[in-house]
Amino acid sequence: MSGKLRVVVLFGGRSGEHEVSLQSAASVINALDKEKYDVLPVGITKEGRWLVGAGPQEVLQQGFRGDLLPVILSPDPQRPYLVPLQEHGSYEAELGKPIDVVFPVLHGTYGEDGCVQGLLELANLPYVGGGVASSAVGMDKILMKKLFAYHGLPQAKFLSVFRRDWERRPEEVVGMVEARIGYPCFVKPANLGSSVGISKAKNREHLMQALHEAARYDRKLVVEENIDGREIEVSVLGNDDPQVSVPGEIIPCNEFYDYEAKYIADDSELIIPADLPGEVTDEIRRLAVEAFQAIDCAGMARVDFFVTRQDQRVLINEINTIPGFTRISMYPKLWEAAGLPYPKLLEKLIDLALARHRDRSRNRYAYMD
Repeated sequence: MSGKLRVVVLFGGRSGEHEVSLQSAASVINALDKEKYDVLPVGITKEGRWLVGAGPQEVLQQGFRGDLLPVILSPDPQRPYLVPLQEHGSYEAELGKPIDVVFPVLHGTYGEDGCVQGLLELANLPYVGGGVASSAVGMDKILMKKLFAYHGLPQAKFLSVFRRDWERRPEEVVGMVEARIGYPCFVKPANLGSSVGISKAKNREHLMQALHEAARYDRKLVVEENIDGREIEVSVLGNDDPQVSVPGEIIPCNEFYDYEAKYIADDSELIIPADLPGEVTDEIRRLAVEAFQAIDCAGMARVDFFVTRQDQRVLINEINTIPGFTRISMYPKLWEAAGLPYPKLLEKLIDLALARHRDRSRNRYAYMD
């Protein structure tokens, strides 16, 4: 026996954030300590097929090739293996080895929203990150904001809109947004990240275009009040006793921190640590823990805030349960600034996944006197 932990890294997925996942997973796989971990990359195509035989870097360059081995993950907790769907001698011996932990580097729909987490729970496999409920709530901006409101966390005004209502009664929806939120405002799909499908509306024409664009990605849309504030983010790490990093500030190259500013343009600025008064930093870190615990998160999360320019109020924007994981992403950079380098951060996340699985294994699933 090698003594190494066998880590399955899941990447790709059926999501508008598929390409972002490839970038994050490439960084994770390259940084995992090969002396400690036996890493098996498993890619998920945009159509939902699970394939073995190429890492995310190869997929970025070549796409999912036809010679890859299609597999499924058995949900049988007695045999939680990757099962080949066709004969392919090169990989079958590898697939028969037990899986010690799964590292989902899946952003967005079907990966960050509790779907994959549910499958891993059925298979009784340890995995990095939040569970089914926290993943689902963290992904759904409307449920997330309602839960934050229940816990009294300060946030901007928001309004939920169903796609069916927008398509059937557009004038009524626009009027409701104008009456309750006003301009400018942001329109987002409720269940997507990486700023995909997000628009800033400055007038009625913009709003109608924004609602149409967001409705391409989700049946639920969220409209948010525009906040004149600085964009501040912190990283959270831990299970029941989470720790919070130093805050970082984003100064986007575009009008807001959209997909292009995050992943394509290279002139957005990240300031670490953010230049904030001590009491504001303390408030951000306190609220980050409250948000993390409000959705019962585990392992990791990035929590995003606004700090208003006029009066330094702290407003929570959202929580991301599988944040971007490239070496230049805010989540790992904030921990690096706190003295936790990228490879050690990955090691800590795997340790947290194993600890959480041990704790969950104490649960009884049948009545016993």
